[in-house]
Amino acid sequence: MTTRAATARLTGRLRPTIRMRLTLLYAGLFLFAGVVLLGLTYVLVQTTLQRQGGSAGVNKVFQAVQAAPGEAGNGTGAPLPGGPSAQPPPIVTKQVEGVLVKGRENYQKETLSALLTQGSIALGLVGAAGLGFGWLLADRALRPVHQITETARRVARSHDLTERIAYEGPRDDVKELADTFDTMLGRLARAFDGQRRFVANASHELRTPLAINRTLVDVAVRRADATDDVKRLGESLLVVNGRHERLIDGLLTLAGTENTVVDAGPLDLADVAGHVLDQASREAGARGLTVRRDLGAAPTSGDPVLVERLVQNLVENAIRHNRDGGELSVVTRVRDGRAEVAVANTGPVVPRYDVETIFEPFRRLGNDRVRSDRGAGLGLSIVRATATAHGGTVTAVPRPGGGLDVTVRLPARTADARAADARAADARAETPGTAPEIAVGGG
Repeated sequence: MTTRAATARLTGRLRPTIRMRLTLLYAGLFLFAGVVLLGLTYVLVQTTLQRQGGSAGVNKVFQAVQAAPGEAGNGTGAPLPGGPSAQPPPIVTKQVEGVLVKGRENYQKETLSALLTQGSIALGLVGAAGLGFGWLLADRALRPVHQITETARRVARSHDLTERIAYEGPRDDVKELADTFDTMLGRLARAFDGQRRFVANASHELRTPLAINRTLVDVAVRRADATDDVKRLGESLLVVNGRHERLIDGLLTLAGTENTVVDAGPLDLADVAGHVLDQASREAGARGLTVRRDLGAAPTSGDPVLVERLVQNLVENAIRHNRDGGELSVVTRVRDGRAEVAVANTGPVVPRYDVETIFEPFRRLGNDRVRSDRGAGLGLSIVRATATAHGGTVTAVPRPGGGLDVTVRLPARTADARAADARAADARAETPGTAPEIAVGGG
């Protein structure tokens, strides 16, 4: 499979672009037409020379030579014996005809050879010019497609679904493609707006009743006349209510994360991971876990709240799906132009074929489903959705002794971007009345 994938990638790189294919098509058709034209010219010229150089032509030339005084004779300038009307000897006629035929054949060969040589050179030069003009014409023909591609790239980078191509041109296939793309962007914008409104409404409608239930149960449990049975029942209801709150919060976060990232700003994964580890230290200590942290600088860009939730889900998943007295390792670094956060833990053995299923909502290893007391089964689903929304990837590799190595890779911020942010921060600090910004999710 690896060899096939490598071969497919190599074939994809070697495949010429559509512009190159159009250029080669134009140049190929032009050269084919030139070759056909050169061949027809060669045949016509050859036929004309053969028609003009027949026996009748030889006799006319011979008669002209004989009739010309002082030019045809015995080589001394004297006319042939018998006067102008005298017929030359047969041997002389054959010699003259042989010379003329040989000269005619040489002339035809030289003419046709010159036609082929000079025609081929001219065809090559014009073909090279046609290749260049074909490249320019292909670019001009594909310019509307480039406009569509650039608009799609801007929409993908900025997540601005309000932008349109608005192509103005003749009613052709390119115009229909641009209009179809604009229509698709409009429908996507309406769909995402509807989804955002649904998430906002669901957040209010679902969380409010649970908050009311928690308050009522808490008040009932704290009443002075509450019996032990009522208190035990209230505590159980509070646990169930808390689990429902976490489930709804995870679903809403997953739905919101699968939308676009709106508030993207500079942050460092090392700060986020340090902050999350400080918050999770009590839970890790309760299970006797050994926490190792190697937090190198990993600058990136994104929504601070969502990125913090991503790292928090990774750490919580590594703690809850660990064995008592196990190990937890968190590493942040920059590798190959990507900011990485890697979380490794000990725990149960994870089959390699079962790794992808744990990234699906409500899926866990084996038969452990929603009833588990270790979460709602949405942690890694939220991690993958958040990483994808930020242009990153998530990979999980089973450890030989049990547990997982989960690595999230996000686009790293370049040194130029960090320098620009520093200059902007200095400018804001020098502006009177401007309060310095506080980084969200820092340690």
